[in-house]
Amino acid sequence: MTNATSLLGNAGEAAAATWYEHRGYEVLARNWRNRRGEIDLVVLAPTGALVIVEVKTRRTTAKGSGFDAVTPVKQQRLRRLALEFVAAQSKWFDTIRFDVAVVTPMAGELCVEVLEAAY
Repeated sequence: MTNATSLLGNAGEAAAATWYEHRGYEVLARNWRNRRGEIDLVVLAPTGALVIVEVKTRRTTAKGSGFDAVTPVKQQRLRRLALEFVAAQSKWFDTIRFDVAVVTPMAGELCVEVLEAAY
């Protein structure tokens, strides 16, 4: 990953976190990782649901939508990671939701689109 790509990805994750915070969510973790992988963003919804967010930042849609990039294999990996995240917490969550946030630069700003309960 080039430095420019890494910077854009980091900016996209920050923009997604801000999107959630402006809607009353609490950010619990950014880039939570263990030996099996990484969760981009973990937030707590105002309803108390734990939300696992996969953030996809794209310069263009030439290679497809960021939503399409979250394949069934990636979804399964995130489900496993979510269970491991919950097991590492001292709190139980009745509901776990999986969102996909696609971030795209537009007119000098980062546009965030979120598909709630994506899978």
